[in-house]
Amino acid sequence: MATEVKVPTLGESVTEATVGQWLKKPGEAVKADEPIVSLETDKVAVDVPAPVAGVLGDIVAKEGDTVEVGALLAYVNEGAAAAAAPAAAPAPAAKAEAAAPAPAASAPADDEEGGNLTLSPAVRRLVLEHGLDPSKIKGTGKDGRLTKDDVVAAAAAGTAKAAASAPAAAPAAAAPAAGPSRAQERVKMTRLRQTVAKRLKEAQNNAALLTTYNDVDMTNVIEARAKYKDLFEKKHGVRLGFMGFFTKAVCMALRDIPGVNAQIEGDEIVYNDFADISVAVSAPNGLVVPVIRNAESLSVADIEKTIGNFGKKAKEGTLTMEDMKGGTFTISNGGVFGSLLSSPIINPPQSAVLGLHRIEDRPVVRNGQIVIRPMMYLALSYDHRLIDGREAVTFLVAVKNAIEDPTRLLIDL
Repeated sequence: MATEVKVPTLGESVTEATVGQWLKKPGEAVKADEPIVSLETDKVAVDVPAPVAGVLGDIVAKEGDTVEVGALLAYVNEGAAAAAAPAAAPAPAAKAEAAAPAPAASAPADDEEGGNLTLSPAVRRLVLEHGLDPSKIKGTGKDGRLTKDDVVAAAAAGTAKAAASAPAAAPAAAAPAAGPSRAQERVKMTRLRQTVAKRLKEAQNNAALLTTYNDVDMTNVIEARAKYKDLFEKKHGVRLGFMGFFTKAVCMALRDIPGVNAQIEGDEIVYNDFADISVAVSAPNGLVVPVIRNAESLSVADIEKTIGNFGKKAKEGTLTMEDMKGGTFTISNGGVFGSLLSSPIINPPQSAVLGLHRIEDRPVVRNGQIVIRPMMYLALSYDHRLIDGREAVTFLVAVKNAIEDPTRLLIDL
């Protein structure tokens, strides 16, 4: 008996997805509730499990196809009879092998490229580019899958070179004589990247974007972190970072300047009496923005735990639609990638986003003396239709003051 595998409900307002990767091949045994295909939605990747135990049958939707909720993806053949079918297949295959031994010789090549491993197109491309053996790389993604970060790390370490790379070196040596490469490759944009591109362009077209800048002296926060980080981690089981301080500072500033936490809907302004802070997190498939709910009521430890959990889920590809939904204000930390200064774009329907940047020692004047201090540039991009320049500058100065004097976070000043 064949059971249909259909596209499940993907979340509020999400009606379609793209088939990202089949995790099982036709003829392979599957367990009930075992993921067999990954779908890419506008925000996250969703794994579709097998509805019953059996053998994966015909695949209806191929990788790259756009499918709607309820659409047929594949069939799972149930029971022992289904499991026996693949076992009977080798008999005809043996005849074909005897008649045509040449194609059989190509089988080991698949194993060398990780034929028994499930690799996404992007990961497989990286593996081939660097000449690596994927079976020698430890995967950190969901269910031990390889991510792009895993491959890049292995390439840098030089510990997973494919055994077949040595024989191939001789032909490669003659390649320079043919001149520099001008090869091109076309790769279809993922649904997530398409959505990011669409939403960012809509923000530029619809909002009156403006950015105001300031800098902040990180001396006191760095000293507090250095003094208490070991005790903090011992008590709360999570590392003390800078995002906890900035999130608390932002929540205090949003309370004082509520327009920055508001949004435009039609001809109305919606003021939010809560702070749901969206935090930009880098994932293997692109930038994702999970939301810290009611951040204004959380402690620094709670905020750090939530952010750490989001980072882990993003790396494993297990973020859900609920994790991404909503948000009233965004914090984007480009400093972790080395950015000195940038102008972030708001995430509609939000009206503002705070950009953090790298910390570097710079000469500044304190009490008439030139001293070296660890400084960071802050950038607040906002929708000028709703937020006036005075409000934006006041908000940014409030964040700056709270970071430069963390005691303000304790006494709610």
